[in-house]
Amino acid sequence: MDDVMAKPATDRGTPPKPSLAARVRDTFPVLMLIVLCLAFGLMSDRFLSVNNALIVMQQSAVLLVAAVAMTFVIVSGSIDLSVGSIVAVSALAAASLSSSFGAFAIVPAMLVGLACGAINGALFAYGKIPSFIVTLGTLVIFRGVVLLFTKGAPVSISDAEFLGFYAGRTLGMPNTVLIALAVTGLAALIFNQTVFGREVRAVGGGERVALLSGINVARVKFGVFLLCGLLGGIAGLLQSARTMAATAQLAQGLELDVIAAVVVGGTPLTGGMGRIRGTILGVLIIAILSNGMNMTGINPYLQNIVKGVVLILAVFLTIDRSKIQIIK
Repeated sequence: MDDVMAKPATDRGTPPKPSLAARVRDTFPVLMLIVLCLAFGLMSDRFLSVNNALIVMQQSAVLLVAAVAMTFVIVSGSIDLSVGSIVAVSALAAASLSSSFGAFAIVPAMLVGLACGAINGALFAYGKIPSFIVTLGTLVIFRGVVLLFTKGAPVSISDAEFLGFYAGRTLGMPNTVLIALAVTGLAALIFNQTVFGREVRAVGGGERVALLSGINVARVKFGVFLLCGLLGGIAGLLQSARTMAATAQLAQGLELDVIAAVVVGGTPLTGGMGRIRGTILGVLIIAILSNGMNMTGINPYLQNIVKGVVLILAVFLTIDRSKIQIIK
């Protein structure tokens, strides 16, 4: 009896230790980033320079804004394949109106992005068309709009106010990077600290449960695509400032890098969970991977293969198979 009473009770208040799979999911982006930096640093003495770090940040600014937007969509359990085309059509709006609006060309760029996001969201949330099909269609439509207006010719930006504000530097830091960081910080605040952010995770985690708990699922679905369009508009403006023009091929294929950055950062395509800081790490991984391969002279035709391998490896190591009954 005394022996039985002497046995310590289990610590009911102590949370269970995370599984090995969970620890891998949490640490994979950081480990991958460290491995890439060490590998490219050994292969090129210019890779770890301050100048190259600024180049990487500048190259990743557009990807960061678009990937943060995609994080909301993927966490909600959906997908947006049209983000590259939204960036292109928003860049066209900014470039076309830069001489009239100057630094305020961000307004038409955001409005165009917002309109594109509203079309996607309305067709998906209220038209009940799968997000994959909707955004696959609008990917072609929005790109067609750019081709229609440009006729294949670039729309150059020469306005000094626009270029000074968006393509200039502040204390040595590119303004595009500062704007991208500000947008990311605001998005992280919305994702982590607002009711909308919690509803996005709830819808992605279980739509039927979210509906029964009183969440307006259609409104949340529409909202994430609206936000994705808005941030896509900002990304388009930053891209036009970086290239000082809008072209028909601008941001073509960007959606693949965006989705890769979100997934590599630890956000599963199954939805319901994800972190903005993970997406930031994913963006850095994709940007450093491209920058390092270019700097070390890796065959450009081989680079896409490497990116694909990294994406598959990230999904293989980070996917939570316990939450998926059937792999389709």
